[in-house]
Amino acid sequence: MQPVIPPMPAPEPSAATRGAAPATPPVTTSPLASALLYADRLRTMGPGELAAEQAQIGEPGGSAERQMQLALVLSQTHVPVDTARALGLLQRVAASNAPEALELRPLARLLAGRLHEARRLEDQADRLAQQLRESQRRIDVLNDRLEAMRAIERSLTPRAPASGGARPSP
Repeated sequence: MQPVIPPMPAPEPSAATRGAAPATPPVTTSPLASALLYADRLRTMGPGELAAEQAQIGEPGGSAERQMQLALVLSQTHVPVDTARALGLLQRVAASNAPEALELRPLARLLAGRLHEARRLEDQADRLAQQLRESQRRIDVLNDRLEAMRAIERSLTPRAPASGGARPSP
C-alpha cells in the first residue's frame, strides 16, 4: 500500500497582500492561447451552435487567427467537405509568414496532421464498409444457391413407401 501524500497547504498571504483583493489571473492575448481556448469552447457545442459560429466568422480572408478559428469550427462538424476545407485553411496558416501566424503555425501543422489521419481512417472505414456490403451480398447469393440445390435434392429423393410393405413392381 502506498502512503497517502496530503495536499500542499495554501501559502500564507504576505503582509502586503492581507486585506487586499485577490489578484485576478492575467489575461492571455496570444493567438495560440486564444485558439486553444476557442477550440475548447467549440468542443461542447452542438451542430446548430457550430453552424451559427461558422456564419459569425464568415469568410476569414487573410487573417491567420480567423482562418484558424474557421478551421477549428469546420473540424468539429465531422463532414468530409468541411474537413477538407479546414485542412486547406490550416495549410494556409502553416505556410503563412505573417507575424500573427508565426505562433499558430505549429498548432496548424499538428491539427492538419490530425485531420489527414482522420480522413485516412474515414476512407479506410468506407472501404471496409463497402467490402462488408459486398461480402454480405455474396453470402446472400450463395445461400440462395444452396437453398435451390437443397430444393432440387429434396425433389429427387425417392419417397419412402407407406408402412404397408408393398413394393412397386418392376
